[in-house]
Amino acid sequence: MNVHPLIETLSRLYDADRLLTRPAQLMAYESDALTAFQQRAAAVVIPQNREEVIETIRLCHGYNVPFVARGSGTSLSGGSLPIADGIVIALNRLDRILRLDAAERIAVVEPGVINLKVSEAAKPYGLYYAPDPSSQSICTIGGNVAFNSGGAHCLKYGMTSNHVLGMTVALPDGEVVELGGESLEGIGPDLPGFFVGSEGLFGVALEITLRLLPIPQTYRTVLAAYDSLHAAGDAVTAVVASGLLPGAIEIMDALAIKAAEVGAKAGYPTAPALLIVELEGEESAVEAEFSQLMQLIEETAPVEVRMAQTADERARIWKGRKAAFSAVGRLAPDYIVQDGVVPRSRLGDALAEIDRLSASYGIDVANVFHAGDGNLHPLILFDGREEGALERAEELAGEVLELCVELGGSITGEHGVGMEKRAFLPKMYGPLEMQAMEDVRRSVDSKSLANRGKMLPAGEAESLTHVGPHPLEKAGVIFRE
Repeated sequence: MNVHPLIETLSRLYDADRLLTRPAQLMAYESDALTAFQQRAAAVVIPQNREEVIETIRLCHGYNVPFVARGSGTSLSGGSLPIADGIVIALNRLDRILRLDAAERIAVVEPGVINLKVSEAAKPYGLYYAPDPSSQSICTIGGNVAFNSGGAHCLKYGMTSNHVLGMTVALPDGEVVELGGESLEGIGPDLPGFFVGSEGLFGVALEITLRLLPIPQTYRTVLAAYDSLHAAGDAVTAVVASGLLPGAIEIMDALAIKAAEVGAKAGYPTAPALLIVELEGEESAVEAEFSQLMQLIEETAPVEVRMAQTADERARIWKGRKAAFSAVGRLAPDYIVQDGVVPRSRLGDALAEIDRLSASYGIDVANVFHAGDGNLHPLILFDGREEGALERAEELAGEVLELCVELGGSITGEHGVGMEKRAFLPKMYGPLEMQAMEDVRRSVDSKSLANRGKMLPAGEAESLTHVGPHPLEKAGVIFRE
């Protein structure tokens, strides 16, 4: 590995303010949203155009130095953690919407474009971009592509992979290729689908062509409170079994409700469980579905039901749900978010076992999740200042992942494997499947330079190591209280 000669070469490509090498500069990039773990890169480069990205990747390949592409750093699985003695390519300045074609209902964007900005740009044309992760106001399209992000409305509209038509990609050796195009009718293998969700192992997307949808004519949003999570889960089963396809079905437990109230003042009722169901589409169809939905909900014996009557009331309901992850930080200094998936029919079993594990470990767990597709998001609360607290929280998180696999589900729905879950991938796949993944990766990146150590469990990088409180916390500059 020739990182110092590489940095010297990069200094001729980048101005000093876009080639970061000092410890104080690198500190901001040493972690993503999996904040319990940090790793310092040798350098961070901040390209301003695709040509600089391509040349940086070519140089990394030539000097045999691994690199990590980074957007807003919102990965909850350690997917954009730096590599020791590697380079971080920060893509935030590649943030242009290059083309928005309302007639063709597409947008061509750079990887640093913020998810929500696409919908804001498309709104005057009556269009929007459907995938809506909770972090959509800050996460980037490049990161969404890497992890095949979903969001609350993925039940009806699918994941990022369902909305990417084509890409221009820089492979790990710097070669630039075109995958897909602008049409829904692709020919041959689904190459965009091959790249989306690969967590940066196959290179860097330079331009992404997105499918846009007409903004729904009307919304009907219902908030129902229940006296137990099991009862809320039964309501989900009833709604899905009826044949209705809501835009979103979400559940929050009492701890998540408390966090949302503290963090967002959403005005939620106090209850053991809340169910949010949203219908959207043409007005006549939605009104017919709404009558059916309300009858179904009443049959499941909620303790309280609220219906959003205005756009502001709808926004307030969603404000609490979208804020739940960050708001949990008001309840505990640290937390781990898991992302397992279980069949909808096993939601009750999964939640009961998570509750049992929480009691067994003596660790609070808040549950907020996409109930419509069984995508659990247990937030495991702990205080990293306590001896062994992180290790116990990780152990509980591991048991949750194993539970999801045992129930016929997956270790991740949308957050990705990253560094955090790579040891659990073999619990889902056998040796032949794991070897096939390794072979495919090496056929694209023979040197394993692109996002080395992520997703695949083979020994390409050291395991995560908790390094304790943030350096500024150790120095008494910042405090958790």
